[in-house]
Amino acid sequence: MGKSTLARRIAGSLGADLLLEQSTENPFLERFYRSPAQYALQTQLYFLFQRVQQLKELRQGDLFSPVRVADFMLDKDPLFARLTLDEDELFLYEQVFEQLILEVPKPDLVIFLQAPTGVLVRRIRKRGILFERNMERSFLEELSEAYTRFFLSYHDSPLLMVNAENSNFLDDDEHYALLLEQVQSVQSGRHYFNPDF
Repeated sequence: MGKSTLARRIAGSLGADLLLEQSTENPFLERFYRSPAQYALQTQLYFLFQRVQQLKELRQGDLFSPVRVADFMLDKDPLFARLTLDEDELFLYEQVFEQLILEVPKPDLVIFLQAPTGVLVRRIRKRGILFERNMERSFLEELSEAYTRFFLSYHDSPLLMVNAENSNFLDDDEHYALLLEQVQSVQSGRHYFNPDF
């Protein structure tokens, strides 16, 4: 199960508005998976502009509207960029990123789902999106390590780190109920959820 599916389920439980990454709208994404070096910058910039626009619209909306659940976090975008862009492209990307994030709101809670690379590979295959199948295992390992390093030093918002290796938050109501309980209880700081399923 992916982050979008989980975001939908949490939003439904909380009666929250849902903010989803629109990856299918990125015209460069499939080309990126076929030729990463050629299409990495376009792919990254498209996602960056799209996400910033969504968050700006959110900020301009009703401040007293219900809770919102998103399946993306803008602060982690540079992680992907550092793995896919060359030095000059990364410099350009970071300049654009710094200018665009000035007015983006911080989340009230961040959930980081962790699983070993082998589990991620199986879940990608199960999802069945053809162009994602070209993703190298070594790239997934690098990305997973980058996320872990990032979140180990992340302190901008409350953080819930979830060991998702053996969990099924979509189909198993008990698994999901335990996660939702954790989500609703975190008010500040860093928390670890290591369910014993």
